[in-house]
Amino acid sequence: MSTPILAGVGIVLASMGALVAAIVANLIGGLMFFWVDRFIFTSETLDAQWEVKENICCVDCGKVTRGYRLVRAESYDRSNDPEPEFRCEECSIKKSEELKRQGHNH
Repeated sequence: MSTPILAGVGIVLASMGALVAAIVANLIGGLMFFWVDRFIFTSETLDAQWEVKENICCVDCGKVTRGYRLVRAESYDRSNDPEPEFRCEECSIKKSEELKRQGHNH
């Protein structure tokens, strides 16, 4: 996303010299994209990570279907789980509500 914006700035400032245009374009890019990057890396909305697999056997109800598992959330991390537990959509919703009651935000 930054390339077209910074290229445009570089073209507009090209009359000032390549070095000056590059410096100004990078300063403008840094000021603009600092906020985008900050949102990406600190947003609670983007914090939860899920894994989805087809044809799993739900650990709760035994149904064979698409499976979901929460890998990581704010205070929950199962990224290195040697035996991940996948759940069907219905059981995954129940488990998610249970984790929220326990204080795990996702």
